[in-house]
Amino acid sequence: MLKEKSFNSCTLDFLDEQFGLEQVTETLPHLKKWLEASKTEFISERQQEQLQSLQDLLQFNVDSWNEQELDMHFIGPLFNMINFSSTKFNLFAQRTVSGIVKDWKLFGAPDGLIASGRRVPKIPFFAFAEYKRQINPKGHPAAQALSAMLVGQSFNENANTPIYGSYVIGQDWYFMTLEGNQYSRTHDYSAITSDLDDIFCILLNLKKIVQKRTEQIAS
Repeated sequence: MLKEKSFNSCTLDFLDEQFGLEQVTETLPHLKKWLEASKTEFISERQQEQLQSLQDLLQFNVDSWNEQELDMHFIGPLFNMINFSSTKFNLFAQRTVSGIVKDWKLFGAPDGLIASGRRVPKIPFFAFAEYKRQINPKGHPAAQALSAMLVGQSFNENANTPIYGSYVIGQDWYFMTLEGNQYSRTHDYSAITSDLDDIFCILLNLKKIVQKRTEQIAS
């Protein structure tokens, strides 16, 4: 009989113990490749002006915004600058997804999900979780993103196909990959510092990764 667990109620300990996951301190190959390729991305003058405007807004409001305001005024506009919307994949928000992993049904509505499909998510490639400042003692944004990444992995025939993820706590961004039963994550990138350029380039490169993945599925 299947047991059920929501993304919101998952912890890293639960995911490690139930699904044999291992968090590694070294940067996993696909995470390393993702970050290194991002260093070659080019930021135009217009994009730099937009980033500066968003950063000024974040700097002024980050201590007072709630999660919805942070998403509306900063995270959403940042993702929109890249435009993850296409006929083959899209950026979805609060869409319920579920999958069977071992003898568990994992389900939830991630804050953000990049998946194949134009109108409804089909195969997840990237999961995003957002927290304002506080860490819920019963959960963690890394665990919420990772549980959604596990569901994405369950949609792939090859369990070693990398699944990408990110989570935000206030101004700090973290990026991660799930590769087989191992996962690793980056240090924090602060969006109120020059790290914002790195965050933007990492997301730019993510779009290229997703485009290539959808082409492989179609072929």
